[in-house]
Amino acid sequence: MGADSAEHADRKGPEGMKDDKKKVSRSFALMALLGALLVVAGLVGLVYTGVATLTTMFLFGWLLLAGGVVGLLQAIQSRKSNYFWLAVIVAAINMAAGFVILRRPEASAEALTMFAALLFLTGGVFRLAGAVVVRGAHLGLTLVQGAFGILLGLLILSNWPSSSLYVIGAFFSLALLFDGLSLIAVGMGARRILGLVRDDEVPVTPAGAGVGVAETPRAAEKLPSEDQERSNN
Repeated sequence: MGADSAEHADRKGPEGMKDDKKKVSRSFALMALLGALLVVAGLVGLVYTGVATLTTMFLFGWLLLAGGVVGLLQAIQSRKSNYFWLAVIVAAINMAAGFVILRRPEASAEALTMFAALLFLTGGVFRLAGAVVVRGAHLGLTLVQGAFGILLGLLILSNWPSSSLYVIGAFFSLALLFDGLSLIAVGMGARRILGLVRDDEVPVTPAGAGVGVAETPRAAEKLPSEDQERSNN
């Protein structure tokens, strides 16, 4: 009886491993498929940067509006807390910003482009100043990053506000492209690793499972014979 159950567990083990392997492989395949869709969306966005900019602004506006509504509901639920009015003010600001972005996406894109240019410019200046003062191990790389940030900020500001038609969309499309490539790399690499696992590998049976039950009667049969040999000697 114990031997039959052990053999049934051994037969069931590889099948369970195969099912788990298929499920994991399917999950990584879906991840790679999602990455491919993001790559396609990023490439389309890089071609049609104007449409990508407007799409990004509408998405950003709806996210702000939805976040403001959720924050207001949470503030109403916890109205007895000390931060009730602060939560209400933050929610109102988010809702107002989302409403303005949805009503004036072009003007909002211009404002965000200006903010991004100033961010690149100030970040590059501080990075250069910090690299010159600290003089760390990566001095050359830090100087290149700072100079690139300043150059990018100046290029955006020199063509502003016409640059607002493509800057936000280009950044958003590049983010989609690189995220999609990373998902494809992770999904394909994981599926390749799973492919190296053999399907006929049998899981190790725990010590004492089924063996002791099968060998116990034999051990019990050997004991009387050993006692008899000792008595005869």
